[in-house]
Amino acid sequence: MNRYRVRFTAAAEEDLLRLYDFLLEHDLALAQRALEVIRNALQLLEQFPFSCRKAGGGQHGPRLREMVIPFGAAGYVALFEIEDASTVTILAMRHQRENDYH
Repeated sequence: MNRYRVRFTAAAEEDLLRLYDFLLEHDLALAQRALEVIRNALQLLEQFPFSCRKAGGGQHGPRLREMVIPFGAAGYVALFEIEDASTVTILAMRHQRENDYH
C-alpha cells in the first residue's frame, strides 16, 4: 500500500494557527484538544486521501479534495490536493461555520 507524505502550504499553516489562536483566547485545553483532533484526522491522508470528498463537487478534478473533521458541535474542513503518487498537500483549513477558506 502506498504511503503519502502530508505537507502544509504556508497559508494552511497560517490557517491552523488562526484556528488555534481563536480557541486559545477562550480555553487552552480546548485549543490543544482541537489541534490533536485535526492532526489525528489528517493521518488518514497518509494512506487514503481518495476516500475524502471531491472539492467543489468535483468541478476542479479528482485530486482536489476536502476532509471534514468533526469537533464539538461543528468541526473543521481541510482543503487538500493529491499532488502525485506520494504527496498530499494541505492547501487551507477552516472552521465549518466559516463561509470559505481564507
